[in-house]
Amino acid sequence: MANSKYEYVKSFEQPDHLLKNVYIVVRIDGRGFHKFTTKHDYNKPNDDRGLALMNRAALEVCKEFPDIIIAFGESDEYSFVFKKNCNLFERRSSKISSSIVSYFTSQFVYRWKEYFGDHELKYPPTFDSRCVLYPTDENIKDYLSWRQADTHINNLYNTCYWALVLKGNKTAVEAEETLRGTFSDEKNEMLFTKFEINYNNLPQIYRKGSVIFRKMLQETNESGVTKSKKRLVVEHIDIIGEKFWKENDILKN
Repeated sequence: MANSKYEYVKSFEQPDHLLKNVYIVVRIDGRGFHKFTTKHDYNKPNDDRGLALMNRAALEVCKEFPDIIIAFGESDEYSFVFKKNCNLFERRSSKISSSIVSYFTSQFVYRWKEYFGDHELKYPPTFDSRCVLYPTDENIKDYLSWRQADTHINNLYNTCYWALVLKGNKTAVEAEETLRGTFSDEKNEMLFTKFEINYNNLPQIYRKGSVIFRKMLQETNESGVTKSKKRLVVEHIDIIGEKFWKENDILKN
């Protein structure tokens, strides 16, 4: 009821409008996902079903919120980058963050059977989220580069760890002790000499994560006319080098 005596409680709400003309990144992370993947029998170190489901949920988020210009995901996390002039929810941090993470989670649960078939979803996953602001193109490129570099570091470690456990008959503690203090070249050597795994030949999705962006594609209609249109794509490519950014005008607002 308008102008009721109870309306004063609205004054307790704190303003949380984000600074204008800067990039907004909403980063979501799985909460307690080690337990979730164990309970749901995920393949180790990487489960193609789980990664595909994460990418599908993220793709649906990008469709629902067109102000997202690029998204990057690995393992149980995804980062969604909003264009500088985005005015979604009047740039209220809480509304943007909660809307993204709730829509992502609902898509994850809704599409579970598409990727896991009859493998029962024993309990729903939980994701947390936050908004972080980045003022310049260089900042946002560095942020995404950081996440992709982290993908490689984590995957190399996990590939070694699970090779030691699943193929080397090591306990979890023994595997951790073996890897403690090792460098990348040592991990690569271990994989190749002990387990005949060439890390560089592993699928790109494991080593570089997933990038969602709008790419110019050639499409031919029923009349045989070919036109160029931008479509959302999911690719597993390098975004640390300048080649990706030169070929795609993602940061042009």
